[in-house]
Amino acid sequence: MVKHVILWQLKDELTDSQKAEVKEGIKTGLEALYGKIPGLVEIKVEINPLLSSNADVMLDCIFENEAGLKEYAVHPEHVAVADSKVRPYTKTRICMDFEI
Repeated sequence: MVKHVILWQLKDELTDSQKAEVKEGIKTGLEALYGKIPGLVEIKVEINPLLSSNADVMLDCIFENEAGLKEYAVHPEHVAVADSKVRPYTKTRICMDFEI
C-alpha cells in the first residue's frame, strides 16, 4: 500500500468566502474520485485546519501500490478536478508519498 499526502496553501488574493468555496470544491471534487480510479483504496480531504496550521487543505489517499498512484496522477477524471478545482486557486503544494 502507498500513502499519498498533499498539503496546499490557497492564493493570498482569495477572500475568506472565496477560500471557503474553493475548499468545498476541492473536497467534493477529489472525494468524488473514489470508485472511479483503479487502485485508489481511500481518499479524504481535510478543509478545516486549526489556526496553528500553515496549510489550507490536505489530501490523504491510500493506493494499492505505486502503480495505482502513477495511474491516478494521469487519470482523466483526476486531471479534470486538479485543473478546474485545485491548480487555479493554490499557490503552494507539498507532497509526500510513502509505503505503508
